[in-house]
Amino acid sequence: MLPNLKEIGDKITQNDVWKSIFRHRYEDTSRNRMLQVLSNVWLHIHPTTVTKGNINISFTWCLGGLTFFVFLFETLTGVLLMFYYTPDVNRAYADMLDLSNNAIPLGRLLRNTHRWAGHAMVITVCFHMLRVFLTGSYKAPRQFNWVVGVILLVLTLLLSFTGYLLPWDQLGYWAITVGTNMAGATPFAGYQGPFAELFGFTIDNDIRFGLLGGTSIQAPALLRAYVWHCIGLPAMAGGLMMLHFWRIRKDGFSGQL
Repeated sequence: MLPNLKEIGDKITQNDVWKSIFRHRYEDTSRNRMLQVLSNVWLHIHPTTVTKGNINISFTWCLGGLTFFVFLFETLTGVLLMFYYTPDVNRAYADMLDLSNNAIPLGRLLRNTHRWAGHAMVITVCFHMLRVFLTGSYKAPRQFNWVVGVILLVLTLLLSFTGYLLPWDQLGYWAITVGTNMAGATPFAGYQGPFAELFGFTIDNDIRFGLLGGTSIQAPALLRAYVWHCIGLPAMAGGLMMLHFWRIRKDGFSGQL
């Protein structure tokens, strides 16, 4: 005999754990169910209402959702990689070789899927921004959420950039060399940039020095890239994604007036 789904649902929703997360106890009406979704951050992935045209998948191509899914995949594979990686200049490259040569079970699959998913996240977020721009979904009242999206784009690029150095190979070393030299030419903040002398920035106290932890790419640079890549940037991106989803509920779905 099949279980009574209503009774099972009541048991789930009436326990103290559920009530501590979903605190609303409104009368069961359409409006109150919508309010429950609108006011809870964990239910913000999907909007409470959409227009008929938005149901067509070709309007958004689910690019925002795909980017979020790839971010979750990157988080999962990244945590698994942390078990086998040491942010030490004497061990980082050897750990990458162990992963690539299958010295670790499924190590090559784990590393390559993380790497290619990182490329995919850059691609999907760029297409997502392009789609929002072409459909005019950045216009009032969504200007603030557009700014949040731009910041998320920058964080995505920084996640990709900081991940380059972690294998501690020639590709990563010279990519970071070029990138940090560009940072050294930042106006006002880089020792080679315009107006740096007005603020007293030199090679040993500018933004490039802050990124590398020194004047050249050594052990502190690898450690800082590791901390930013694994903790700092994902935490900021995750928080802004929650805000991004919440603003979609407040401002209306893309193209919805």
